[in-house]
Amino acid sequence: MALICCENVVLGYDGKKIAENLNFTVHAGDYLCVVGENGSGKSTLMKTLLGLKAPLGGKITMAKELRGSQIGYLPQRTETQRDFPASVWEVVLSGCLGGCGLRPFYSPAQKQKARNNMEKLGVSNLAKRCFRELSGGQQQRVLLARALCAAGKLLLMDEPVAGLDPAATEEMYAIIQKLNGEGVTILMVSHDLTAALSHASHILHVGHTQQFFGSRESYLQSPVGRQYFAQMGGERHV
Repeated sequence: MALICCENVVLGYDGKKIAENLNFTVHAGDYLCVVGENGSGKSTLMKTLLGLKAPLGGKITMAKELRGSQIGYLPQRTETQRDFPASVWEVVLSGCLGGCGLRPFYSPAQKQKARNNMEKLGVSNLAKRCFRELSGGQQQRVLLARALCAAGKLLLMDEPVAGLDPAATEEMYAIIQKLNGEGVTILMVSHDLTAALSHASHILHVGHTQQFFGSRESYLQSPVGRQYFAQMGGERHV
């Protein structure tokens, strides 16, 4: 089942084009990595899919199943996030806000969902800790648990391992792979091309002049893929 379909989409801001002619489809269960040069429009694409920016052209079709609180979003980490003065429980539970509607409180089902996601991400024991006191890897797992409280079908992530040490990076990739195996559709922006090609089922290359969408195997055989892979110093065994 197609969750997102983009046809000839043009990305940009203030009327200035960043990327154009984007054509791709995200199906339920996909693990799509978005790669490309800095400034090519990857983060802008995420914001456009979230409805935070309007495309400058083209058409984006979202499945009815994604309407409401069915999309979770894990943005790039910022200093503000790192210093957020709230408990882990409060941060995770806030992911349910989109499903509260006019109710000024969380339902028992939402609280149970938050507890389940904390357990799934291994942060239940941190519930009473202040978020800003956690390590980078712990903070990312907490934020991912928060995103899962909003996600029913699709999880969007913008550089989820940026700034993490190697051990925390591997742990985060393993968690994301597990979530995908459990049926969560993944759409992730990544500068880590080797990891993207190791885990993703599909690759979307966003560039100023060249675009690509297809399987990771096809990407490696494409001119744009070979050129970018060599540029990034990748190894062919992935």
